[in-house]
Amino acid sequence: MEILGDRIKYLREKMNYTQKDLAKKAGLTVVQLSRYETNDRKPDPDSLKRIADVLDTSADYLLGRIDNPKRYEKNMSFYGGPEHYTQDEIEEMEAALERYRAMKRRAAEQAEKDSKN
Repeated sequence: MEILGDRIKYLREKMNYTQKDLAKKAGLTVVQLSRYETNDRKPDPDSLKRIADVLDTSADYLLGRIDNPKRYEKNMSFYGGPEHYTQDEIEEMEAALERYRAMKRRAAEQAEKDSKN
């Protein structure tokens, strides 16, 4: 199985685009796109970037390097990682976590009370 062509076609169809639609949005010809989807040709880096942008995914997903088609996965490193947090940001995150944990405790306590009644 050739991953690149299959993934382009999968996302194109998921977005209800015809080959003509995607080709136009990505600045390609229908023939080019068809060849990419059938794995007869590989797109040049610029074409790959445009396809990924139109399909709202990453080139890494299209190339099979990652399995999640979402363009960005937000995690703490998305925000620069711990070494880039200011002291104010760290304090705010700790306070938010404490508020969340307190809310969860209250909800669990209320659920326990309700189950006894």
